[in-house]
Amino acid sequence: MSSQDIPEENLPAEQDAHVAVADEKHPFADPGLPPHEHRIQDIDERAARRSERTVAMLFTASMLATVGFIASYVAIPHDKSIFVFPIGHLNALNFALGLTLGAALFCIGAGAVHWARTLMSDVEVADERHPIAAEPEVKAKVMADFKQGAKESALGRRKLIRNTMFGALALFPLSGVVLLRDLGPLPGTKLRHTLWSKGKLLVNMNTDEPLRPSDVAVGSLTFAKPEGLEEHDHDFQNEIAKAALMIVRIQPADIKDKRELEWSHEGIVAYSKICTHVGCPISLYEQQTHHVLCPCHQSTFDLSDGARVIFGPAGHALPQLRIGVNDEGYLEALGDFEEPVGPAFWERG
Repeated sequence: MSSQDIPEENLPAEQDAHVAVADEKHPFADPGLPPHEHRIQDIDERAARRSERTVAMLFTASMLATVGFIASYVAIPHDKSIFVFPIGHLNALNFALGLTLGAALFCIGAGAVHWARTLMSDVEVADERHPIAAEPEVKAKVMADFKQGAKESALGRRKLIRNTMFGALALFPLSGVVLLRDLGPLPGTKLRHTLWSKGKLLVNMNTDEPLRPSDVAVGSLTFAKPEGLEEHDHDFQNEIAKAALMIVRIQPADIKDKRELEWSHEGIVAYSKICTHVGCPISLYEQQTHHVLCPCHQSTFDLSDGARVIFGPAGHALPQLRIGVNDEGYLEALGDFEEPVGPAFWERG
């Protein structure tokens, strides 16, 4: 149906456009506004109803997506993964949260845009510039324009759109409220503890075999992990970031710190591999000086003197793990670290 098929009395009123004429002062004439073309929704109430239902459907879809966001957050385990073609393996919770949150936002925006483009007035209005300080007449005109715009938006008459929009806008913020759940529970003392405990064997990171004292030569550097921690475990990265160990054998006569000597076995000392500056893994060892160097910011620790800091930005020495030998001749931990590993944090003391 076109505007030619509608009686003139049914068409929205046109607004006269003022067209300036070129003269010596204004050599370029104002072309004015192009003729207004009516949309199908302006002349056919059935089309307007269809647009209204479309907007309401989008707002309703936003509400359902918000409910899906909350349900995903509660129901999907944080360590579950899924395969999504062609992206690959993804964390199922992150994928569901991103998909539902994106859908909720998109449907609100798409509903608002479709409402504005099909049901609100699209008549262009030209207005003369005016001083910033509004005159009373201007204020009255603004209020009148606002009321006219509110009337033309049909917010009061299109109750289905109004109610579903309010529902979508009211329900969507619940997504943020649910995320506040991640503020708890409090970590307690778990930051102070690792997987090391009394009787845990020291397992070579390269061979995945328990270590004997004979496996550690004087001047060598060996990396170890706790017995039972495997690379295919879902929490491997989190646990190894706290429990990674470096083992060095020093002549007992060269160990200066009394406690370090007591916590060692035949000169074999075990220290946390995690730098106490920003948590980088330490991997550089000087055999003659017994110094280890962090490659990130060059913090240097003396392993013959309690792993104290002798250079760099690290704030304190590396934590030492007390070790011994079990009945089968394997190196084992005699407990956990006595202080938190890695960078300092506010609970340290």
